[in-house]
Amino acid sequence: MIPKIKKILYTTDLSENSAHVFRYALNSAEVYDAEIHIVYVLKYFFPLPYCLFATAPAEDEKPAILEQIKKRLDDFVQRELQDNPSRINRVATIQVIEGEPVVEILKKADEMRADVLIMGTHSKGLVSETFLGSVATDVLRHSRVPVFIIPIPKA
Repeated sequence: MIPKIKKILYTTDLSENSAHVFRYALNSAEVYDAEIHIVYVLKYFFPLPYCLFATAPAEDEKPAILEQIKKRLDDFVQRELQDNPSRINRVATIQVIEGEPVVEILKKADEMRADVLIMGTHSKGLVSETFLGSVATDVLRHSRVPVFIIPIPKA
């Protein structure tokens, strides 16, 4: 018997594919009457918006940066749900975690007892037609729950 899907872990990096992948997570949550837990993993405090820093931000700056990213996630969810705000009840948690993405995603899936992971993959040229991104590949290899990998749509 296939287990029921009640908890969906949706991982995002807020890239161009994020909204497309979130729509899959939202649709799955509605079909299965499940909740979505959103996780953004900040890789050792060197996310894309801050990669121009020569050094990592000071320890006392980290809470503000984490809060900025959390706000971006909140805004992202609000934008995506503006046409149907009643769907917001599907989003149970939004978290920003610092660490190694693969390790933190797998750890979070275990901690929350996720039934399924939904994540996107990046388009990085011709090779991406054959291979998934390294985070998606490693999560897929090591996950104890089903992983839905959503590619960037053509066009």
